[in-house]
Amino acid sequence: MNYIRSKKIFFAISLILILICFTMMGINYVRGKGILNYDIEFSGGSILQLDIKKEFSVPDDILPLVIEYLGDDSAVIQLVPNTHQVLITTKTTNAKLRTEFVDQVKHKFDLTENIILLEDSYSPTISKEIQANAMYAIILGSFLMLIYIWIRFNDFKFGAAAVIALIHDVLIMLFVYVVFRIPINNSFIAAILTIIGYSINDTIIVFDRIRENKKVIGGSDENIINVSISQTLTRSINTSITTLIMVSCLYIFGTASVKEFAFPLVIGVLSGTYSSIFIASPVWFELRKFARKRATTT
Repeated sequence: MNYIRSKKIFFAISLILILICFTMMGINYVRGKGILNYDIEFSGGSILQLDIKKEFSVPDDILPLVIEYLGDDSAVIQLVPNTHQVLITTKTTNAKLRTEFVDQVKHKFDLTENIILLEDSYSPTISKEIQANAMYAIILGSFLMLIYIWIRFNDFKFGAAAVIALIHDVLIMLFVYVVFRIPINNSFIAAILTIIGYSINDTIIVFDRIRENKKVIGGSDENIINVSISQTLTRSINTSITTLIMVSCLYIFGTASVKEFAFPLVIGVLSGTYSSIFIASPVWFELRKFARKRATTT
């Protein structure tokens, strides 16, 4: 397969997904849902502890009422062990909505006495400072990777192509969070950092083979890239399959919070493999071509 001749197709696929991501952000904002679905860890919220005094099912009895009357489909609902009590943590709601919700719960279970044991609001657990520090960590990490790859391969274009591939992977993961409205919580930061580390490792292996083949087989950049990708393709696919098996098990057998972390990882692993093979090397090729054209015109 000629990966360079097909680069426009690969670039177009990624560009379409990224455009969909930003389009959905705008649509969500216009609809008043927010650009991203920030979890209570980012936005703060309200907490209710109710004593229902009867047997009940969270998914059948409580969750539908939470979604309808409190308007939060990402609420955290926990049973208190050895009781008929439930702890409901939602995004910030006003007293009127909470009163309507409690009235509906009482009506559903035919209760007349007070069932509220706790009603309170709390601030975000992830402060603006922590959010800013996480962003700084991603930017600083990308910059240091750029410098490291530049020095290791003695070519700035390798570093630039690797960072562009990382940005691609982050945007594809953001696409998943936006389109599927996955709550943005502390696992989001962990997932982003995990995929950045995974993707750069795969990319460096391909670049290392390109550097070796430049010395061994020579020839055009197009030929070197095609041979190098073909030589590392089986290794990249096998590594990705192994990782996907483990992450998929986390998603299948994990709790709701673990699934929120595992699903973006599945997409991130696929995106990281895709970018290492179909994005990073073609970007390096284009940067090399641009540098040669610039050199001939000066």
